[in-house]
Amino acid sequence: MARIQGVPQDQAGPIVKLVYRFMRRGMKKMTGRPPAHGSGIEPVEIWAHQPKMMSGMGRFQQAVRKGKAVDERLKYLIELKGAQMIGCEFCLDLGSQICRNSGFSDDELLALPRYRDSDRFTEREKLALDYTVAVMRTPVEVTDELFARMKEHFSDEQLVEITAFLTMVNLDRFNAAFGIGAAGFSEGMVCVAPDRTGVH
Repeated sequence: MARIQGVPQDQAGPIVKLVYRFMRRGMKKMTGRPPAHGSGIEPVEIWAHQPKMMSGMGRFQQAVRKGKAVDERLKYLIELKGAQMIGCEFCLDLGSQICRNSGFSDDELLALPRYRDSDRFTEREKLALDYTVAVMRTPVEVTDELFARMKEHFSDEQLVEITAFLTMVNLDRFNAAFGIGAAGFSEGMVCVAPDRTGVH
């Protein structure tokens, strides 16, 4: 249970109610199943205490998610690895199901914590995951050598999109700070566990 209660549907203003409706629809589309617990949009319900902030966050996330320079598989992969490092239970549950719904196997999800030693990921994906680990650490640990390797495999447009995506993932610290737990999107299935060390 989260540390504070979100704004209930019956107490939300008309714009917030509209956001709730679109978010529920979007979650069902991305996951292919309803949450096992709660509304499945708990972070949005907590953001709703500050509707202008909620709106700004939504616009930022929408803009980043609309990027087309990087394939969906890679975006889902780095998003899940970033959530794993933050330790956001809500995001790991949701992200595991989104990955599964988009074609990831259970073996790929289970291999994520030790991706460097796995044959489930391409060398390009492993490099992007190395970058993810470096970006998500505090302080950021992106070395010149790592960035040079990224430039060999990704265009400037892709680098901006990947880094913006990881910036968006970093905002999931909001969920972790409020103790927003798993909604059960992955209930009964493989779900990636937190890994705050980022060891790979």
